[in-house]
Amino acid sequence: MYKIVADSSCDLKSFPDAPFVTVPLSLSTDERSYVDQEDLNITEVLDYLYSHHGRSYTACPSTQSWLDAFEGADEIYVVTITSGLSGTFSTANVAKEQYLSEHPEVKICVVDSLSTGPGLVLLIEKIAEYKAQGKTFEEIEKDIVLYQKSLKLYFALQSLHNLAVNGRVNKLVASAIGIMNIRILGTASPEGTIDPIAKCRGDKRVLEKLIEEIRACGYKGGKIRICHVENLELANVIAEKIREIFGNVDLRIIPARGLCSFYAERGGIILGCER
Repeated sequence: MYKIVADSSCDLKSFPDAPFVTVPLSLSTDERSYVDQEDLNITEVLDYLYSHHGRSYTACPSTQSWLDAFEGADEIYVVTITSGLSGTFSTANVAKEQYLSEHPEVKICVVDSLSTGPGLVLLIEKIAEYKAQGKTFEEIEKDIVLYQKSLKLYFALQSLHNLAVNGRVNKLVASAIGIMNIRILGTASPEGTIDPIAKCRGDKRVLEKLIEEIRACGYKGGKIRICHVENLELANVIAEKIREIFGNVDLRIIPARGLCSFYAERGGIILGCER
């Protein structure tokens, strides 16, 4: 039996196409802590974070959480949030080595998505596709790395506050966002860090610039997955424009879970595509 295991930055709560489980990260302040489980009330968490003026932060899944998720499978594919912004990939590898020491017959592949949200979704779907094609573990381990290099991630955010206070972006860059309807459009760098592209005034300009960037990266109509933080309206507008330009592409819109909601913040959009 095989299993796909991802951390909760993938935004998926279930995946009917394959045996699948998520390992939750946690979101905390000095007063409260939330586990990013499937039933987490995102609106409640965001309301609390906006009213809270103290420190807020996230934490990786524990090694034991990964070990528990590995149980019951002899072929395990792990997909994690980018190692450029989180220690989750490292923790998953520690768990891998520990599990293999006790279960040497098991095969485990840990994939650094160098991404988040929809980037993980595309990788999870591709692993399931490879398995359905009958590929061996060794073939998938090799091919999924090549596939990861073909993916591109973009984000359009109304606030960079949580990213800035947690050291993920420059505080000076963050201070200009959210003022006078300014959004930041950015992408994931090859190292999996945040690379700002442009400051855009209003959703119309964000949409124009996003389409421009998608064209420039070499997108030709492959899969697209869009994650949104309580902003289905803009996600639908983006999806409609993409289909208008590129045809009836394979596109899905997914509500963000806790981790992506924490960092992308209310109104945020994250888009992953195949080039």
